[in-house]
Formats: sequence, structure tokens, C-alpha cells
Amino acid sequence: MTNETAIEKDKPSKERGLVLVYTGDGKGKTTAAMGLALRATGRGQKVLVIQFIKSPQRTYGEQLALEKLGVEIVQTGIGFTWLKTPEEHRASLEKAWAFAKERILNGREDIVILDEINNALAIDRFPVDDVLPLAEVLEVIRNRPQGMHLLLTGRDAHPEVVAAADLVTEMQPVKHYYEEGVKAVLGIEK
Repeated sequence: MTNETAIEKDKPSKERGLVLVYTGDGKGKTTAAMGLALRATGRGQKVLVIQFIKSPQRTYGEQLALEKLGVEIVQTGIGFTWLKTPEEHRASLEKAWAFAKERILNGREDIVILDEINNALAIDRFPVDDVLPLAEVLEVIRNRPQGMHLLLTGRDAHPEVVAAADLVTEMQPVKHYYEEGVKAVLGIEK
């Protein structure tokens, strides 16, 4: 680049925008993402949260809180992969990705959180690459509007997503009350 003020495309910078990945088998990826949304909103930034697995048929604590603060949070999923047919999930993922891609590329938000997209990209019970193409996800990451930050959450982040990121945090479980039979707790998991 010849212009001294030009931002290097591959160098991490707040002016270019950052790509963050929260992954791993431990609890806290979505919770940490919602904390980032809260912090950014407090600083006057426009945040969009798109949840790829969670269904609009259910209500979640983070949804209720962020909506009160004026943060747009959209559930595009239909729940866990074993609860619906592959065709239903594929249709949902296709619609979710089209929505996410359009919203990212229109550049109206400062931060877009793609919650559980890593889980969606890692589905192996049925094909998803034709409805949620990894190559397109990587292209959108590379070609997002300047200054936009992206956060991708979920287990099993694809190695190419990890390579495209400026920050990767891996949550690792040490101990969890699920192992003792305690199910999802209101205010903690839902």
C-alpha cells in the first residue's frame, strides 16, 4: 500500500476491525460474547447478535437483557440438531447465513456477533457446506466493512476460522455441575 494512512489488510488493528473467536468445550462462550456486547453498547457502539442454533420459539436471559438496552438479537436457529430433521436445520442455516451475510456486508453495525456459528459449521450429521459454505464465511470475514469487528462463538472452530482470527480464546472445562445431574439453571444457562 502506498498511502501511509492506508490500513494494512492483514495486520490486526482497531481501524481495520478485529475478528475474535470464542471456542472450546467449556461453558462461557456465549456469556463472554454477551459481555462484549454489553461493553460495546456502553461505549455507544451498534451491536448485532445473530444466534445460529437458538430458536426464536424460546426465550433466553441474554436476549431479554440486551433487548432492554436496544441491542438487536436475532435467533435464527431451530434448536439442537437431534430435535429436528436435517432438512429443517439445513433450511434454517441457509436462511441464517443469508441474513448474517447481508447484515455484515451492509456495514451498519460496529460489532456483529455470530453466536454458535462454529457449532453450525462443524455439523457432521448431515451436509451443511452448501447452505453455510465455509469458503463464503471466510470471504465475508476478509471483506467485511472496514472498522467492523466480528465475533464467532461455538465449539469446534474450524482451523481456517481460527487462522483468520486476530484473537482466539478457548474455553476448557475443569468441573461442571452437569456431571452431578444439575440441568440448565435459569439465569446461568438460560
